[in-house]
Amino acid sequence: MSDQPALSYLQAAAQGASPIGQVILLYDTILRDFARARGALEAGDIAGRVNQLNHALTVIGHLESVLDYQRGGEAARAFERFYSVTRALIVEANGKATRESLEQLARLYGQVRQAWYQADQRLQVREIETTLSNSEGDADGPRSNGHAKLENETPPHYWKT
Repeated sequence: MSDQPALSYLQAAAQGASPIGQVILLYDTILRDFARARGALEAGDIAGRVNQLNHALTVIGHLESVLDYQRGGEAARAFERFYSVTRALIVEANGKATRESLEQLARLYGQVRQAWYQADQRLQVREIETTLSNSEGDADGPRSNGHAKLENETPPHYWKT
């Protein structure tokens, strides 16, 4: 039951997240699974390790099932290959049961998660800039996002992310 508040938080975060943000949350889940599997390995908990790695495989299966090959093209095929290769590495890591094999998986997924995060940040900045540029020249009327223009508003090129 102690996981209920964490589960509620994750569900709320997922509901408010962008599509890329939702992918990031799934990568976070996979990374937590790898960390828990490593903890189980160090504790000699074979069932716990297997359970965590199986959960990571389930999440990866979900990520694979939502790949959009028509819109994603080569990127979708590259992710399909990544998931296929790492699925095999997870099965191998489960058999080897070494800290190094789990750390390798965490590094791989951590790097891809970071790339998704950077893409999400760039997209958010672009959306803000677009919203602000669409509202320029309309100082007295309502903005397209429903907010009145504020005096002394900081232009987007001064914002740092």
